[in-house]
Amino acid sequence: MSLQQTFGELRSQLAKRIIGQETLVERLLIALLADGHLLVEGAPGLAKTTAIKALADHLEGDFHRIQFTPDLLPSDVTGSEIYRPETGQFEFQKGPIFHNLVLADEINRAPAKVQSALLEAMGERQISVGMRTFPLDRLFLVMATQNPIEQEGTYPLPEAQLDRFLMHVVIDYPSADAERAILHLARNDYRQGQAPAAVKITAEQVFEARNAVSEVFMAEAVEEYLLALVLASRDPGSLDPELGRWTAFGASPRGTIALDRCARSLAWLDGRDYVTPDDVRNVAFDVLRHRLLLTFEAEAEGMTPDTVIQRLLDTVPVTA
Repeated sequence: MSLQQTFGELRSQLAKRIIGQETLVERLLIALLADGHLLVEGAPGLAKTTAIKALADHLEGDFHRIQFTPDLLPSDVTGSEIYRPETGQFEFQKGPIFHNLVLADEINRAPAKVQSALLEAMGERQISVGMRTFPLDRLFLVMATQNPIEQEGTYPLPEAQLDRFLMHVVIDYPSADAERAILHLARNDYRQGQAPAAVKITAEQVFEARNAVSEVFMAEAVEEYLLALVLASRDPGSLDPELGRWTAFGASPRGTIALDRCARSLAWLDGRDYVTPDDVRNVAFDVLRHRLLLTFEAEAEGMTPDTVIQRLLDTVPVTA
């Protein structure tokens, strides 16, 4: 079985456990292949935690969940220096961030100091404690969740933190058929227990797959389309005066890189060795949603970043 087929089988296995959330499963795998982090927003009980735990079951790596609360300290995430009386020395005790897969549950409930500690871990792949710096594992993925229902007592993520996430995925309730399948799966698991993971992926296979993704062919015309979308987000008024009135800031160069990596990862997951404009369009919402800042006027009119992205996709001509 080829590596591409192995990841295709992994996708199928995860879809059987995370019923009705195919987009979340796909985005998790894209984040793994693109070596990025995921911000997932959705109501409680939509299998956000279950999804990353299921992925961890299929990976030869460790998983840890951090429940973010207002009284959390940076050292609760990164670790801290512990004094050892027997040696008279301080010893660094690693925190939960030193795992391969990390779930940052309800990240917007943590204060800014904790969020900034997580930002360094995500962006620099290292932790600084005092005068010392500790590198994180090469296989490192953070999936952070946000609950959109209750905003009281939360700390909105600053733009710099949001930009560190490869994608911002918004999930909704499953369909009626999916809900029935979830019910049957839960009953079966309760009676018989959860079956062991049928597919196991090693860290070396993940790195090999990332190399394969980087080799996926992107035609010059597709690259031009990708760049045109990002550049249009920065100067939307040149395309549509109304878009210019709605948009305060467009996507950063990090958004361009993310769009490229995600489009390549999606093409590879779908079994192709080339990227199409549809791949770019498919991931555009999740890559750009958290990188666009709207004007007060747009928010007053009830506009959302998704509205702007859809208008961009409708307006920017496909060159391939």
